[in-house]
Amino acid sequence: VILLASVADERVNLMAGVTKDLTDRVKAGEVVNLVAQEVGGEGGGRPDMAQAGGSNPAGLARGLSLVAPWVRQALGL
Repeated sequence: VILLASVADERVNLMAGVTKDLTDRVKAGEVVNLVAQEVGGEGGGRPDMAQAGGSNPAGLARGLSLVAPWVRQALGL
């Protein structure tokens, strides 16, 4: 599971990828939307790759901090 984030011109861009062997437990769209909610946006895509965007860069740090615990729980780690 990978999540990439960038901020350009006060706009947050997110992209998530999930290996095909994990898409039964973790969907890329769920990962990007977890962060997108914190940055004032939403996204979507396929189970293995998804994109999102938002207009509140101030929420990015909090959004990113939610990802690892969420993924660990989804994978039962």
